[in-house]
Amino acid sequence: MNAVHSAVGADATTPRRRDIAGIMIAFLSAILAFQLNSSMLSPALVTMARELHASDDAVAATQSAFFTSAALFSIFMPRLGDLIGRRRVLVGMLTVMAFGSVVAALSPNVAILFVGRLLQGISGPIIPICLVILRDLVPSPKRYGLLMGIVAAVNGGIAGVDALLGGHLAVNYGYPSLFWTMALVAVVAATLTRLLTPESTAAQRPRMDWAGSALFVLSIGSLLVSVNEFGDMPIGLLVLLVVVSLGSFAVLWRTEARSPHPLVSTAQLKERATWAVVGTAFLTLAGVFAVMNGVVPALAQDRAVGLGFTAEEVSWWMLAPYAIAGLIVGPLSGRLAASLGYRLMLRVGIVGSVVALAIFVLTLGGVSRGAILLLSIAVGVTYAGMANIMLNGLGVVLSPSVRPGSLPGLNTAGFNLGAGFSFIVIYAAQTAFASGGSNPRGGYAAALLVGAIILLGAFALSFFIPRPAEAEERRVREGAVPARS
Repeated sequence: MNAVHSAVGADATTPRRRDIAGIMIAFLSAILAFQLNSSMLSPALVTMARELHASDDAVAATQSAFFTSAALFSIFMPRLGDLIGRRRVLVGMLTVMAFGSVVAALSPNVAILFVGRLLQGISGPIIPICLVILRDLVPSPKRYGLLMGIVAAVNGGIAGVDALLGGHLAVNYGYPSLFWTMALVAVVAATLTRLLTPESTAAQRPRMDWAGSALFVLSIGSLLVSVNEFGDMPIGLLVLLVVVSLGSFAVLWRTEARSPHPLVSTAQLKERATWAVVGTAFLTLAGVFAVMNGVVPALAQDRAVGLGFTAEEVSWWMLAPYAIAGLIVGPLSGRLAASLGYRLMLRVGIVGSVVALAIFVLTLGGVSRGAILLLSIAVGVTYAGMANIMLNGLGVVLSPSVRPGSLPGLNTAGFNLGAGFSFIVIYAAQTAFASGGSNPRGGYAAALLVGAIILLGAFALSFFIPRPAEAEERRVREGAVPARS
């Protein structure tokens, strides 16, 4: 049965509402700490390059280092939490994050900043580990869905405040002030997590599969770097990375088939609960990420065919409405998933995003502030508030009982690969149809339509995802599966 059953530590019994409130405070502080690491630096990159006497590309590379580190640690850290204690792993990640923030704040050059960002990236799997702990503690499908929605929605952004705060601190106090802020928040989050969160582990705790973990990291890492740096590296190096990725995966398959306690068994990799969930996450991110984080902001700032927005106006008209919509709708969609079904809510979210992009294409002849605002709200509701929430949730509720942290880790890899692939495909479509710059509006339209087509692929693949029966109230109430106690 693909359901999560874990053993709560001796200091944790079935939690009361007051206990859950404390746990949620700890989790939200941890997610806030991660979110600041993720998005706070975006408006400060120019300031960082100036103060470090470095190129924009060199500073941007430190951002890639953070996200790559976050993706790779997400592959195996949730499983390590299953075995040695999820609270212990959370506290450890937050502590390393705080140390990395201090390193970055004190960095005299880009090389040291790069190291600091790598250390901060260890915090990558905070959200999936929080969701696994919640699944362990909350037996009610409705209540779990609501709390899952809150946790995942906050991960989608803090109403644009993080980016605005980052810009303010960088301009007035220099870039180190951003990292000192991150360090302070991480220390507070680590303390709250240690004091308010009960320890929990998987019911079965064999030895950690470090060989499988290393091969997974090598395979996914090589592929992730090749995707993220596509077009910016020599073709020979690109081919080498792809060969390393495929070769290490082939070795991984043989290793995991023989291992008595694999990180992810070959049988699990063959299951629809694995490849359909991860594949849908990949395609969903590929369809929407570059559109909302690259193409539409560029269109809004385009003085020729767009609105000539400043970066600050993009934050107010796009980023903040998008994040606020996700924050509002996320808890509601999580709650409805327990009643109407995770897969239904996922499909509604994906189709809604397709419709929003298609309608926006029709407005490209005369782009308005209202159209930009409505698109941001619509995708905030459908993707950030629905599809993204369901994909995070499905990675937890469909993970096998013997390895609760395995699928969330793979799912995170799917998210990151999809985000990187999105920029390759969407921008390629934009360049091809812009006709060398003579038809920029056609390039924007092509990028949006390709994004919509990829999302339709995600919609089709979602029909292969099995029903997470134990996480849906109707199935529990009708006796299809036993209620969790």
